[in-house]
Amino acid sequence: MRALLLENIHTDAAELLRASGHEVETRSGALDEDELIDALPGIDLLGIRSTTFLTEKVLAGAPQLQAVGAFCIGTNQIDLTAATGNGVAVFNAPYSNTRSVVEVTIGAIIALARRLTEKNAAMHAGIWDKSAKGSHEVRGRKLGIVGYGNIGSQLSVVAEALGMSVFFYDTEDRLAMGNARRCGSLGELLETAEVISLHVDGRPGNQDMFGEQQFATMRPRSFFMNMSRGFVVDTEALGKHIRSGHIAGAAIDVFPFEPKRQGDPFDSDLRGLPNVILTPHVGGSTQEAQQDIGRFVAGKLIGYAQGGSTSLSVNMPPIGAGDLAGSHRLAHMHRNVPGVLATVNALFAEHGVNVEAQNLSTRGDVGYLVTDVNADYTPEIVERLEQMPETIRLRVLS
Repeated sequence: MRALLLENIHTDAAELLRASGHEVETRSGALDEDELIDALPGIDLLGIRSTTFLTEKVLAGAPQLQAVGAFCIGTNQIDLTAATGNGVAVFNAPYSNTRSVVEVTIGAIIALARRLTEKNAAMHAGIWDKSAKGSHEVRGRKLGIVGYGNIGSQLSVVAEALGMSVFFYDTEDRLAMGNARRCGSLGELLETAEVISLHVDGRPGNQDMFGEQQFATMRPRSFFMNMSRGFVVDTEALGKHIRSGHIAGAAIDVFPFEPKRQGDPFDSDLRGLPNVILTPHVGGSTQEAQQDIGRFVAGKLIGYAQGGSTSLSVNMPPIGAGDLAGSHRLAHMHRNVPGVLATVNALFAEHGVNVEAQNLSTRGDVGYLVTDVNADYTPEIVERLEQMPETIRLRVLS
């Protein structure tokens, strides 16, 4: 199979894919829609990060594409409905860079509280400003976490170890870690905490969740952090409240519009503001995290390509297909309607093919059937399976 890896994915991913017999092409930057359509003919496996958008149009023009690896946490840059409808499995790395994001968040909180960015800028300008004015410890401060998933809950533990009091708000029922306290509403959290840190996912409903009203509700002279998704925050409103002095500082790692390639120009309402830390979407970009992500997602792509495993896929029914029980394996992705399993097995029986092992899993409107057989299947069996009205995609793996 041929794989295309974009956006500086760690070299371990390409090495693992090549070691498994795949031909790999790598590109350093993201591709826009037209570039992606031109690049995908003949590609079976695609690896992207957060800046390449896989749209319905792109997927419709890439019938050979079998699986996509998002070498990051989020998958909001992928049209998952279109991917599923085209029989394309999608994998991501939901845990691999959790610690990296937590550490950069803690570092930014400390830097803001001690006004280190301003001290650093003054020193580089040749100004010696040795003063404790505006500099505070984080111990005893109240941290408010919006989104208490993998990252938010681990941040909670580390922040508490530093002596911070932790409060959190999540729309889902989450178990509090340590002494963290749950708030009944976002408004309650904003009125309580002195540091607000966003760690929400990329679902469409989170767009513009933090704007003028939310900043106005925050406590005076508090800090604001966004290490989650750029489209969640109205940066113009944030800039206004920083300039007024209502917000004492901010650390922003993600933006509504981000450059696609290294060296491209960047602009934001927040540029040039004092005590504002701007970083180019590197919250999860440590060598350790990127290596773990590269290995993890590449392993998922290999498992799907060679064995049909959909374990931890974000859009396909989960089947942890192991080693072949027979000589051949057929992976049948289909619409989840009654009678598909009976029809497939009747076809095998009609041709005298004995089933050695079989796994069926469903997820929403999609069913996934992996069948191992010992007898040679005939072209007629494959053709009839492909022509079933319920079939989304049939893969013959051996």
